[in-house]
Amino acid sequence: MITKYKLEIITFIGGAVVMILELVGSRILAPYLGTSIIVWTSLIGIILASLSLGYWWGGRLADKNPNYKTFSLIILISGLLIAIVSLIKTPVLFYLQKNFEDLRVGSIIGTLILFAFPSLSLGMISPYAIRLKIKSIAKSGQTAGSIYAVSTAGSICGTFLAGFYLIATFGSTRILYILSATLIITSLFTYSKLGKGKAILLFLAILTLISADFFEPYFKPNLLVDKDSAYNRIWIYEAKDPDSKRPILNLVTDAKGRQSSMFLGGDSDLAVEYTKYYRLVNHFNPTLKKVLMIGGGAYSYPKDFLQKHLDAHLDVVELDPEITYFAKKYFNLKDNPRLTIYHQDGRTFLNKTRNIYDAILLDAFHSSLAIPFQLTTREVAQRLYQILSDGGVVIMNTISSLEGDKGKFIRAEYHTFKEIFPQVYLFSVYDTDNGYSVKNVMLVALKTQKLPEFTSKDTQLNDFLSHLWTKKVAEDVPFLTDDYAPVDQYIAEIFKK
Repeated sequence: MITKYKLEIITFIGGAVVMILELVGSRILAPYLGTSIIVWTSLIGIILASLSLGYWWGGRLADKNPNYKTFSLIILISGLLIAIVSLIKTPVLFYLQKNFEDLRVGSIIGTLILFAFPSLSLGMISPYAIRLKIKSIAKSGQTAGSIYAVSTAGSICGTFLAGFYLIATFGSTRILYILSATLIITSLFTYSKLGKGKAILLFLAILTLISADFFEPYFKPNLLVDKDSAYNRIWIYEAKDPDSKRPILNLVTDAKGRQSSMFLGGDSDLAVEYTKYYRLVNHFNPTLKKVLMIGGGAYSYPKDFLQKHLDAHLDVVELDPEITYFAKKYFNLKDNPRLTIYHQDGRTFLNKTRNIYDAILLDAFHSSLAIPFQLTTREVAQRLYQILSDGGVVIMNTISSLEGDKGKFIRAEYHTFKEIFPQVYLFSVYDTDNGYSVKNVMLVALKTQKLPEFTSKDTQLNDFLSHLWTKKVAEDVPFLTDDYAPVDQYIAEIFKK
């Protein structure tokens, strides 16, 4: 039975490996290039182009002299190329991160180097199998259709297997090992006689897999945690605060910023400057009873809020339960009857909740590389307005400049909220006099017609309020909607030189 359906089994495996490699590829790229539509476009486009070239080359090669020895060699080369990806991925992406500011260029080059050649080789499997399977011209169409149907079925299984199980269970590097080993075994199943050339390739594949972990410590921090969850590649490591030089613990999910940090040694102050600006919620609405925060991270500000507001309740929406787990394990997050955590998408929560809040804080933008467009649109602003009490406030962290091409996103966001809220203000966390520098910019939207004061008896809050952007915000980009929100394209401008 196995011999009868040998080629179908091989093409099924090949189809599964292609899709697993593509999904794992997104996780490999994410810590260095992010997960924006630009990165996904590069990944999908280049893998499809490589597969197409592989289909052509595999069919042409099969017509010359179809045999199982060559077919086995193609599969073995595919395994070797995936093994090489496990060896070079970290130094390649580290180099690109340091030397290519344009996200589009970096993602295209990274995808070409890492995934073009394995995809090309994998693309050769189906046409070669069809040529081996064809016994008569009369049934060639049926044979080709059957092989491609089996390969597609493999791709479907590989998609669900990677998305629902493999990535969250094994992590990216180990999955590459599994894929390479699977193809090596499949090669031996296809044609068991080694031969000198095949033995050398087999040796190189095994050697590459064994040595792949050797180079990684040179190109990334000494990690306490390196974990692929269902939603993120999570890194946790100790470092020194760039400003105070004090030891801190960082949680990172992509290359362009720390998602959360905590001072070590018992210091409970907030370690990331922009998170302190959420304390302005006290100034704009001092009678807080129920507050919502979208984006928990390592729960730096939620811990600060609960410590300072002993009579208020905080709901936190955090997409990734693994991040909450690590916040409890490493970042001193404790269970609290005044804290309710929802593990779901922020937009989904907003659409469904019937709660009314006195303030809503948004910190779901992991960095400039990872801004979920669905939390930036007019429809979201409208929903935030609906679930706010009278006099309520929204405070949102963004990363942008305020003027020039690198400020398109914040200008679009500002005018989006102005469509709904009677008052919207921007506060520049750093470099307050330079509108062209990229920095954290806090957007504050008020559900009231009453003009606020921009001074405070609290020294820290008064300093934050002095960072109000008082220049006119240009109306040179349209506001954002669910139908039209080119957020990734605006963000790509930030990384252009």
